[in-house]
Amino acid sequence: MLIGMPQGAAATAVDSNGKDGGGGANPTSTARPAAALPLKLLRPLLLLAVLGTGFLAVVVLFLGGPTYSAMLPRLSLAPDAVLPAPASAGKAPLDRWKRAPASAWHNMTDEELLWAASWRPSVRRYPYRRTPKVAFMFLTRGPLPLAPLWDRFFAGAGDAALFSVYVHATPGYRHDFPPASAFHRRFVPSQVAEWGKASMLDAERRLLANALLDPANELFVLLSESCIPLYGFPAVYSYLTRSRASFVGAFDDPGPAGRGRYRAGLAPEVRREQFRKGAQWFELDRELAVDVVADERYYPKFREHCRPPCYVDEHYLPTALSIEAPARIANRSVTWVDWSRGGAHPATFAGKDVDEAFLKRLTAAPAKQNCTYNGQPSEVCFLFARKFAPSTLRPLLRLAPKLLGYG
Repeated sequence: MLIGMPQGAAATAVDSNGKDGGGGANPTSTARPAAALPLKLLRPLLLLAVLGTGFLAVVVLFLGGPTYSAMLPRLSLAPDAVLPAPASAGKAPLDRWKRAPASAWHNMTDEELLWAASWRPSVRRYPYRRTPKVAFMFLTRGPLPLAPLWDRFFAGAGDAALFSVYVHATPGYRHDFPPASAFHRRFVPSQVAEWGKASMLDAERRLLANALLDPANELFVLLSESCIPLYGFPAVYSYLTRSRASFVGAFDDPGPAGRGRYRAGLAPEVRREQFRKGAQWFELDRELAVDVVADERYYPKFREHCRPPCYVDEHYLPTALSIEAPARIANRSVTWVDWSRGGAHPATFAGKDVDEAFLKRLTAAPAKQNCTYNGQPSEVCFLFARKFAPSTLRPLLRLAPKLLGYG
């Protein structure tokens, strides 16, 4: 049967011998052409069919547009076919690599987050003009009572493109910062972090990973809700961005609070003589931050074996970086604390403690500190200080413009 022809018509096209009748005339054939409709009747019928089809299409589109459109055939491209690019596509081809997430919140699991944050370019030179940002990461139980002081500090930056803020709080904590605050929409998905346990280090790595999602973040500072800045933003930014080393405290303590906390399970990756101690509050450059979130050599060992009285937040980072990158850390922190009162925790300062004399002592050149900066003796050792109670907010707001250089 010929494609597209009625069965009866096909029979008339073949002679009695079964041969195609299109090769020549057959005068004895009785086949007749089908009778054609008169032209006068055909034209009205065609016009009526066209109008009816158009009306039906309009009704279907208006009454069942979504359902009908789903039935329409979709454009199928060959594997090597390329759609024409939008007119604006060529203006900023690297935008998707340069953009920071609009909010610190997301739905990734920790495993997905650490994986996403561990990416790094093999070519170190950026192919676009990049202004390095400092990521201020706050590890807190919940409230940020000193946030108004920090907002005044950040206002001194003059350009929001120079910094970013991340907050890790207790899950379920409800926060409400106005859009003008640097803390607005800057809370990251978090989990419970317990003092002295591996969950505290998990929270630090979680903060680092979230901050690494912004490709402009170059330096990463860990802070708490009780920390204050000791200088204005321009001075802090300049100090951190011009430093050739990251600020991680790491020293060898042969006593019971140092090597005495070493656990045999850390071997062979960490030997007893390699075990170090340091402050929890650190500052890292981007390359070291990626190393920390991607670490599958030291972190699993510390998580499993460093348990009280081995405190993972005091020993993991100083030990791992002393082994892997000793020349890249300054072996000191830029966050000042007062351990003179003894005990497991540093001193906490209340509102009555904060006066001009107190703040001048914090910012004065330290008499007994062996402090260097880029290999040279430095008069500025600390950029931040802790622990300040909520009652210190009022005197700090009053004294900061005169003594701390912001507000």
